[in-house]
Amino acid sequence: MKAYIIRRLLLMIPTILGITIVCFALVQLIPGGPVEEMIAKVQSAAAAHGGVSASKSISPEQIAQIQSYFGFDKPAWQRYLDWLWNVIHLDLGTSYTYGLPVWDVISSRFPISLAFGLTSFLLSYLVCIPLGLAKAVKNRSLFDKVSSAVIFSGYVMPGYALGILLIIFLSGGSFLDIFPLGGIVSEDFEDLTFTGKIGDVLMHWTLPMVCYMISEFAFLTFLMKNSVLEELGRDYMRTAMAKGLSFRQALVRHALRNALIPIVTRLSEVFTLLFAGALLIEKVFDIDGMGLLYYNSMVNRDYNVVMGVILLSSVLTMFGRLFSDILYTFVDPRIRFN
Repeated sequence: MKAYIIRRLLLMIPTILGITIVCFALVQLIPGGPVEEMIAKVQSAAAAHGGVSASKSISPEQIAQIQSYFGFDKPAWQRYLDWLWNVIHLDLGTSYTYGLPVWDVISSRFPISLAFGLTSFLLSYLVCIPLGLAKAVKNRSLFDKVSSAVIFSGYVMPGYALGILLIIFLSGGSFLDIFPLGGIVSEDFEDLTFTGKIGDVLMHWTLPMVCYMISEFAFLTFLMKNSVLEELGRDYMRTAMAKGLSFRQALVRHALRNALIPIVTRLSEVFTLLFAGALLIEKVFDIDGMGLLYYNSMVNRDYNVVMGVILLSSVLTMFGRLFSDILYTFVDPRIRFN
């Protein structure tokens, strides 16, 4: 196991390097950038003070100074090597938009995405595993058919689209005004009592949490159901019941553990949920987390923040895959990585 983990960790290095090269190249190809943004601001300020003709008054020397300030006076390959050298020294650079170190910008948003990601992840597993188990035991019953219809209706709708509908129907859009429009707490949160703070958090988190869970919820439920059905048809179940175990005992002691093996592979998704999975949902509900930060950074061409988020999400995703493989050995002792 130790040798396998070491090999995987070593393979992460060229993988991360390849990801950063591709992403850096793609980011450079996107029209616009911090230089163009600064030039536009300078021209707008000049136009406001000197008329329309002043908007074209910026000189080539000024443009060269702006390019030098942002480091765009160097070729792309040299900018990438400079960025990579700084990353090796745990320096992700400075945000063009916020004027702060990228580490500070990301760390201020990370706890919010972490809280939403872990909460939705845990709730999904706590509900989907027993629900999938119940659907397998009551396969083709009325309960199975009705629950499948409800789950499928939610699965076909993206989380952000569901969020828009929930806001329209439940947040004062055109119908009910039960939940707040967005954010994670109210403006007067600090003035509330302890009970009031709990209620305020629940009201703000309910709708986003539903959107976080909707797609993963359906996948996990049916994955669990199909896995249990497969195990129920195996010979060892009939052998266990022939030796005197009841169906419930054989299910809990034998089938359930084997059925959980495919579910383990999804545990690595908790790391990716902190980033890409929340992008549009955070935009809809105005949640200032990693997803919204990535979205705004792409819009504002804040390359350092974009590359920082991509780097961290790639590292966490690969560690998630490794974590999932290690869990395999605990769920199924027959698996070895020799």
